Amino acid sequence: MLRFNNWIQLLPSNRSFMNKSQTMLVRNISYSLLFVMFAMILGACGSSDELVQQIPVEERFAEAMQLFEDEDYLDAEKEFRVITLQFPGTILADDAQFHLGECRYLYGDYILAAYEYDVLLRTMPTSEFASRARFRKADCYYNLSPESYRDQDYTRKAIDEFQAFLEYYPTDSLAGLAANRIHEMNTKLARKEYENGETYIKTNSYKAALYYFELVLEKYHDTPYAELAQLKKAEVNFLRKRYSDAKTDIDLFFQRYPESDSKATAEKLRNDITAQLSGGGEGAQGKSQAAPNSVKQF
Repeated sequence: MLRFNNWIQLLPSNRSFMNKSQTMLVRNISYSLLFVMFAMILGACGSSDELVQQIPVEERFAEAMQLFEDEDYLDAEKEFRVITLQFPGTILADDAQFHLGECRYLYGDYILAAYEYDVLLRTMPTSEFASRARFRKADCYYNLSPESYRDQDYTRKAIDEFQAFLEYYPTDSLAGLAANRIHEMNTKLARKEYENGETYIKTNSYKAALYYFELVLEKYHDTPYAELAQLKKAEVNFLRKRYSDAKTDIDLFFQRYPESDSKATAEKLRNDITAQLSGGGEGAQGKSQAAPNSVKQF
């Protein structure tokens, strides 16, 4: 199709065929036709958008839920998004917002899922979906929590969010699971600190090792690593030739964990500590600084 300017150029310029006023009239008519065509195109687009907007929210939500139940989470998410944007004040707005989070959660996009749940909690805190959204938000960080040797930022976030859930909904049916998740995450943090202590023992950095074992005992006393940390603390003080401190630590170990699986190892360490105290007390010269062979390296 020839462009408009090219078409105009094809018009004869001879005055006998068309005078100047006639030429201007043709130009104006042509421009008007183009404007009408453009307006018709826009009108068609507008009509299409208007048709989309006229779909009742209940019908659109039903379609979105059908996609969701068919596990077509990407298309379902698009439909739920339309509802939250076009019908924010309707009774189904919180339902759609919650299912936005569910779509992202179920295909493993936990960071954005947590964001969608948070939108619901901030904008519609009285929604019937608030308790579920708060648990799911915590569960997103739980799923993002890495192995103990890596950075534990998401682990701490999971603990904070599960604790918030318990504060808001202490009698909820998911409260028991939330408490279990908190204990699991605390155990992971305890393991990280305990392994830090073990690493410092290997480099003969006993003060640093002692710091981490004491940290486990202080913050994670209800995890399995507290028992191990108490025994390691006694071992570290033995290695530092602080035999009185080592005896206090080993006695506390037996007091707190009388049925420990490490009881035999602890008995050997206690005998070695007692021998050092009997043979010369604190800082006895000529005694080996090496850990006794019977002390289990966890």
